Amino acid sequence: MKDTFKHKGMRNKLAEVLVGKGIADTKVLGAIKTIPRHLFMDSSFEGHAYQDKAFPIAADQTISQPYTVAFQTQLLQVRPGHKVLEIGTGSGYQTAVLLHLKAKVYTIERQQELFKKTKLFFGKMGYRPKKTVFGDGYKGLPADAPFDSIIVTAGAPEVPKALMAQLKVGGRLVIPVGVNEQVMTLYIRKSEKEFEKKEFGSFRFVPLLENKN
Repeated sequence: MKDTFKHKGMRNKLAEVLVGKGIADTKVLGAIKTIPRHLFMDSSFEGHAYQDKAFPIAADQTISQPYTVAFQTQLLQVRPGHKVLEIGTGSGYQTAVLLHLKAKVYTIERQQELFKKTKLFFGKMGYRPKKTVFGDGYKGLPADAPFDSIIVTAGAPEVPKALMAQLKVGGRLVIPVGVNEQVMTLYIRKSEKEFEKKEFGSFRFVPLLENKN
């Protein structure tokens, strides 16, 4: 599969759709316009790659809707050189968006099939996260903490305490919280003990599973 001018045109249209839905961060929109989302999907879904929809990938997971990726990324307020922990590598599309924003990305995936596939794909595409880890995202990566921001790309019944602890003061955690439907939630760490919480409407994600590999 190649990346063509037609694909680029479709990405520009997709970015316009996202602007219409309230995405205003020009750097995030730049990532959407640049990253070849069709390459992150099974070639049979190529025609759907630039619709604003989630699609199935390996291991019963999904590649998130572009709006969701853009919305979560916008909330993170990523700056070049930021250390970002991603829980749920999935297809790697969100990882690529973070890398486009020049973040140092540490990413965890608990589905072995997906972990292997995405790691190979990153190598082939020249995407270079700081660390790709096969393991339990609930625990985060204490050895590499603290992080400027943490993004969770699966629905969590509650916020894992380990992730709160691994956030820098001033850092941002973006996590969809809930069981059947999730509320997009932002936590900003104000001090060692204090967090500010903001909620941004409901989204649907595959579940974040604890202690399951």
